[in-house]
Amino acid sequence: MIEVMRPGPLATVQDLGRPGRAHLGVPRSGAADARALRLANRLVGNPEGAAGVELTFGGAALRFHRHAWIAVTGAPAPLRIDGRAHGTNAPCFVADGAVVEVGAPSVGLRSYLAVRGGVAVDRVLGSRSTDLLSGLGPAVLSPGDRLPIGSAKDLADIGVDIAATRSMPETPLLRVLPGPRDDWFTDDALATLTSTFYEVSSDSNRVGIRLDGPALVRVRDGELASEGMATGSVQVPPSGLPIIFLADHPTTGGYPVIATLASAAVPDAAQLRPGQRVRFRL
Repeated sequence: MIEVMRPGPLATVQDLGRPGRAHLGVPRSGAADARALRLANRLVGNPEGAAGVELTFGGAALRFHRHAWIAVTGAPAPLRIDGRAHGTNAPCFVADGAVVEVGAPSVGLRSYLAVRGGVAVDRVLGSRSTDLLSGLGPAVLSPGDRLPIGSAKDLADIGVDIAATRSMPETPLLRVLPGPRDDWFTDDALATLTSTFYEVSSDSNRVGIRLDGPALVRVRDGELASEGMATGSVQVPPSGLPIIFLADHPTTGGYPVIATLASAAVPDAAQLRPGQRVRFRL
């Protein structure tokens, strides 16, 4: 078992989500930065889709009630095991009874802790992920919670000392594809989106990132009939200020989507923190 002593501002169990059920109204959810979770799992010999713990702004303390191997990836955060500093993006041994502490990251927003064998909470609709919008999956972690660790039998050997990762830029550049509803906006709206800076609002979460900056002007009145939404959709409500949909976004929406993030840009968006500036490029 892993005992949650201190969860930090927000800690949830996440795997790669519930794909293929959007037509039933079930969101995908899963790790906001799936690239970081996949790496953490590979480092401890897990399948990439094993469940781990997603930490928002760090601040967590976890006691292990059996020895284990862990890895912390994503937003670079101070990692201590029984008070001793360890590196991130690398497998680390945790003795029975030891306390793992993950501090606040210096850049980025979300860090991921994988444990060899995976976090083995019950599956809901095929996934162990917590979905903050729909309420599916396990509850947000609280002090005193105990998380079972899965069996490490038949897992791949740990064969990597450390993984090289690129640094997180101060002002990320997110690549987008136009549409599918860019025709609802003025001719220069897409140019505005891709030529100016936007700032991440404090009113952002795993559902979506709200941005402050130049408003994007529509040329069509009325409302769009609800249609399917993809992760990375840049939706524009009547205020004209864009919202980037993340892992816990709704399956449908009625506001037009001016652009959609390229798949490789979604993990970068998931690491944006309030007050940070961001740019877009076609």
